[in-house]
Amino acid sequence: MAGAALLAAATVAGGTLSASATTPQSAPTRSDAPACVAPERPLSRDYDAATKKDREFNQDFRHCFTTVNGVQMHYVIGGHGPNPMVLLHGWPQSWYAYRDIMPELLPGRTVIAIDHAGLGDSTGNPAAMTTNVMAEYVHLLLNRLGLHRDVQFVSHDIGVGVAYAVAARYPQQAAGLFNMDFALVGKSVKHADLVPLSFHFSFNQQAFSEGLLAGRVGYFLKNFYPLVSTLPEPVPARDQTEYTRVYSKPQVLHNGMEFYRDWPQVEQDNAKLMQTPLTIPVRLLSMGLVPEWAELSQQSMRDAAPGATGTAVEGAGHWLTEERPELVVSEINEFYPVS
Repeated sequence: MAGAALLAAATVAGGTLSASATTPQSAPTRSDAPACVAPERPLSRDYDAATKKDREFNQDFRHCFTTVNGVQMHYVIGGHGPNPMVLLHGWPQSWYAYRDIMPELLPGRTVIAIDHAGLGDSTGNPAAMTTNVMAEYVHLLLNRLGLHRDVQFVSHDIGVGVAYAVAARYPQQAAGLFNMDFALVGKSVKHADLVPLSFHFSFNQQAFSEGLLAGRVGYFLKNFYPLVSTLPEPVPARDQTEYTRVYSKPQVLHNGMEFYRDWPQVEQDNAKLMQTPLTIPVRLLSMGLVPEWAELSQQSMRDAAPGATGTAVEGAGHWLTEERPELVVSEINEFYPVS
């Protein structure tokens, strides 16, 4: 099984990797998580600001860093189960979007939450922030971890686009795609269809957006999260503090905006990828808050995978792991039964 390959992780193609060759990266509390593969000292300061005093987290998970194509990738790993599950976050969030549900996903699995290249506590600037480029970093990182086949992907927002690109370009690496609230542009759905649905699709593309947000990230996030939810504070204050920390980094703020600026290229890339339909299981949970969005996003999944299933979560906004965590965990476990 792919999970067993990760746990052994003695060698991978291209050389020998020693998980104990350099300074351990775990928090002071003893962790039962797998050892980091090819670990490095983190370039990102305060990467554990939200977790260093979190005893529960540090017993089950650890932070790891390793460089892929010039970008030091940050991922969080826990569990020893044979089923590898990879969690990919959206904007403006980080791996931390999954923190509260990660313990619930551990039985029977090895769970890995990744900060996308150029975002969160991954340090460096990819050549582009297209989903194809971002997917390449995920693909190569998973190869480094020995996860070449049958990875269970769980993704939200822009992470859905990245997971799709991994599955479309490296089909053996993906066992399935469990997606949350995102539309894949490229075939029947275009970027122009989405712009009227939320101001940030066009705002983030503007050259002045970073200048307006510099020094005001916390204020922006506090007011942005409720715009796509019925709740006054759908993302808890604790989480907002963590996201303010990472998006206050000029590199991360810039790269987050670059994803939207690169959307025209993503549309072209996806159009080519969609010429070969996915045959793996695909499911999408859409927010029920905006019916037009739910319809477009569900159609976009069928463009990529004709057999895709999905549903709009009635009354829910965009932040599904925060607003409906029990539903999300239940849906994931149904989609990916533990073997």
